[in-house]
Amino acid sequence: MRVGDPFAAYTGHALADRLTALGLGHWNPAVSARVDAAIAPGRHGDLQTWRSALTELADLPRSPLDPASTGVATAAAATLAPARRRQLEETLKTLQPWRKGPFRLYGVEIDAEWRSDLKWSRVATSGVDLRGRRILDVGCGNSWYAWRMLAAGAASVVGVDPTLKYVVQAWAVARCLTPNAVEVLPLSLEDLPPGRGEFDRVFSMGVIYHRRAPMEHLATLRSYLAPGGVLLLESLVVPGGASTCLIPLQRYARMRNVWFVPSAEALARWLRRSGFDAVEIIDERPTTTEEQRATAWMPFESLAASLDPADPTRTVEGYPAPRRALLAARRSS
Repeated sequence: MRVGDPFAAYTGHALADRLTALGLGHWNPAVSARVDAAIAPGRHGDLQTWRSALTELADLPRSPLDPASTGVATAAAATLAPARRRQLEETLKTLQPWRKGPFRLYGVEIDAEWRSDLKWSRVATSGVDLRGRRILDVGCGNSWYAWRMLAAGAASVVGVDPTLKYVVQAWAVARCLTPNAVEVLPLSLEDLPPGRGEFDRVFSMGVIYHRRAPMEHLATLRSYLAPGGVLLLESLVVPGGASTCLIPLQRYARMRNVWFVPSAEALARWLRRSGFDAVEIIDERPTTTEEQRATAWMPFESLAASLDPADPTRTVEGYPAPRRALLAARRSS
């Protein structure tokens, strides 16, 4: 890649060195080659816009996380001149839509579609200890949860997400914050080498219902956990018992790529069948328009447009309205 290209920091020897430092040297060179391919010229029509955005952020002074924030925020003492703050806001807006948040970066408030702080509050009360742990975050998006994991004491977080725009958002956020023990790769879980128990904790939040083979997904997640490691799994669910699973005919809540929506009890059974034990349903509740909604940073249709206006307990397709469950499960051996 050419000198001065902001993507160079995420590829080649630079990436290989960071993976080695994380104890993931065996991922090279396959992972580095796949990341190179994901951001190759011509791969995406907006690639030059995203490259320019990262270049414009190159001069930002990095700031520690604000320990008092329930979101992801630069420390209160971190300030920018008003003109530079306005420029930062305009640059970050070129990366819309922002799905996960909120962020507060040098005074710029990113009000994302999801109030991820509400979901994180449920993770935080799960009793799963993240201190000193090596974490894999599958479907990490723009890294909001990864930074909260660091704030909770994680030693390091590796995130993977195949949507390049969200990964570029994560790289933009990383140019604002320190210490940077978050590594976000523009890859799917299937792009990684086979698991060898590299991680103490694995998160998969909002992913499994997008998988055509959910049991294979659980088996793959398990392979990346060390014995005794814990999976935090969050999913759309429907009411019902251990044998209940909705298979949408075409779309669910206007989403095309939803294949299976189990009940929480069925999801717990899937985990047990996949070799997990100590399975626990941490939380289950309806998704509300307080938690997921359109904003100035995600100005497209959101949850409200997916609900039957005459009966908000149903989707526009007539299925039960979205609800979500958070489960914890342990790899025993």
